[in-house]
Amino acid sequence: MSKVPGLLGALGAGLTRMGERLDERRVETEARADADAGLDGPGRPASSDDSAVAAAVPSQTPVAVPVRVPAATEAEEAAAASARQVAPDHVPAPPAYAPAVAARPDPVAAVPWGMRVAAEIGWRLLVLAGTLWVLMRVISAVRLVVLAFVAALFITALLQPTVSRLTRKGLPRGLATAVTAILGFIVMGLIGWFVVWQVMDNLDTLSEKVRAGIEELKRWLLNSPFHVTEDQINQVAKNLSDTIGHNTNEITSAGLQGVTVLVEVLTGILLAMFSTLFLLYDGKNIWRWVLRLVPEQARPAIEGAGPRAWRTLTAYVRGTVIVALIDAICIGVGIYFLGVPMAVPLAVFIFLFAFIPLVGAVISGALAVVVALVTEGVFTAVMVLAVVLLVQQIEGHVLQPFILGRAVRVHPLAVVLSVAAGGLIGGIGGSVVAVPLVAVTNTVVGYLRATAKEAALRAAEGPPEP
Repeated sequence: MSKVPGLLGALGAGLTRMGERLDERRVETEARADADAGLDGPGRPASSDDSAVAAAVPSQTPVAVPVRVPAATEAEEAAAASARQVAPDHVPAPPAYAPAVAARPDPVAAVPWGMRVAAEIGWRLLVLAGTLWVLMRVISAVRLVVLAFVAALFITALLQPTVSRLTRKGLPRGLATAVTAILGFIVMGLIGWFVVWQVMDNLDTLSEKVRAGIEELKRWLLNSPFHVTEDQINQVAKNLSDTIGHNTNEITSAGLQGVTVLVEVLTGILLAMFSTLFLLYDGKNIWRWVLRLVPEQARPAIEGAGPRAWRTLTAYVRGTVIVALIDAICIGVGIYFLGVPMAVPLAVFIFLFAFIPLVGAVISGALAVVVALVTEGVFTAVMVLAVVLLVQQIEGHVLQPFILGRAVRVHPLAVVLSVAAGGLIGGIGGSVVAVPLVAVTNTVVGYLRATAKEAALRAAEGPPEP
């Protein structure tokens, strides 16, 4: 019995120390929570749970009571943990001694507006340039087929009115196409045969006159104020002869290449003939098939632009043929009366080169002047030059505006640039195709622009009233 008070005293002291530790832990938790929440520390009033704990655990009376963790401690720990997770929009301000750092702007907003517009335009131009480059590569790979088809389009534009006229008179479509195509090809074949016959018939006379012209040029150089001696002239002739002798292999390979070119030309002529037959006979169905390849939303505009483009091409081909025929007849008659040999072949060359705008007239006129100079002398060459310039002036200021009209009128700068670009890409064929392509493109773009403007006006006006 004497040991019981000692046990009770030890139990009371242990409970007292436990209560003190609980109080210290609660004070530390409150101080931590107040510091995280921005309060003034432990100066807030104690809650009812704290009072209950203090009352339940006396500091001096050794009474055995059950020990429990206050409920407020768990809530405060949860609040402290949530307070530690600071939201981005509640970041505390930096201390006063921290240096001021300006916020970095958005990279897109930092780029100037003009540079952004230039970049947008630039990458689109790069895409277009890449597309055009691939297209040009494809056209260069199949250049023979493309030129043959374009020639067929030109011939079809020239012969289509005849087929339509025969069809309206009662002939079947197939028979009208066959008659027109056969007559057209016969006429072109006769013209080619006549040119070759004239050249071969006058070749001997031309060679004799060329030799006489060279001798005349030699005598003029000897008597000229340039102090040219006969030894120098003979040395130049010897150098030319040696050059031809040493380059026999190159000349032979050039001849073989000429044979290859002749085979390609014959193949292109056959392709053009077959394409012309099918275009004359079944051109409308071919156009409907092409329209099926166009997206449905753009199909009405393309369907309206197609006939206008075809009328422009037809007007260009007809007008060019008429103008070239007038040039050939006038210049041919002039050089014939001046006594220049091979007047008919030169007239045919003038007719063919007239299909190359600007450049063709210069080349054909220079050829006629050179032939006149070599065969007939300086005075005849000057007269031929006067005839050529007169006819070309009449062509440029009277014939082309009157015959071609406004539908196919292209600015001279556009003509020069298109002919140069066509010559670089496709040679003579590219030069011939360049100007009609620009004229047709101008017509199509103008029609599409007008159609888009009308659609925008109708959309702005709203639906029509019932």
